[in-house]
Amino acid sequence: MLLPHYYENLVEAGCDEAGRGCLAGSVYAAAVILPPDYENPRLNDSKKLTAHQRYALRTEIERDAIAWAIGVVTPKEIDEMNILRASITAMHRALDALAVRPQAVIVDGNRFYPYVDPSASSSATASPLPHTCIVKGDGKYLSIAAASILAKTWRDDYMCRLHDEYPHYGWNRNAGYPTREHRSAIAMHGTTPYHRLSFNLLGDTQLSIDFGN
Repeated sequence: MLLPHYYENLVEAGCDEAGRGCLAGSVYAAAVILPPDYENPRLNDSKKLTAHQRYALRTEIERDAIAWAIGVVTPKEIDEMNILRASITAMHRALDALAVRPQAVIVDGNRFYPYVDPSASSSATASPLPHTCIVKGDGKYLSIAAASILAKTWRDDYMCRLHDEYPHYGWNRNAGYPTREHRSAIAMHGTTPYHRLSFNLLGDTQLSIDFGN
């Protein structure tokens, strides 16, 4: 059973991201504030659920949450700022978009930058919200698990739309991750505007690639 909260008596947002290790596409993040007494025994780390289970839970999360939001950082931004900063920036953007302001943040993983609520009276002097990084937090806390499901499903929908535009790369199956299929398609067809050019797109293969596309 996942835990309901980390911080006592604070409005707590759980955050997680999807797409950090991909070769193409934006990185997506979600922030979720659940009711303090929320229970859902089916919630778990999105990687441990089937696609059908994730989408069914997404409907429940979006219905039941006090607030939820999605943050996105584009491939161009990822190339400019590096993937760690991009992933945390996506979480900050999701937090910015919450209709209810959080008082604390819990994050899946071990890295996060201090977050200052933009609605604070003076952001120049406002203190960052308390936050805690929790390794494998998407399997420990309900709000992080909920965020992992939203980030994953929203990003999968986005990659399926990109697949319709560029069907050679199998993004409806690999979601932009570095599969053999994806890398072979890059070698054969070159890159798209959605590829992250700062990444090692071909891995350890000796294939050549045209980055001018």
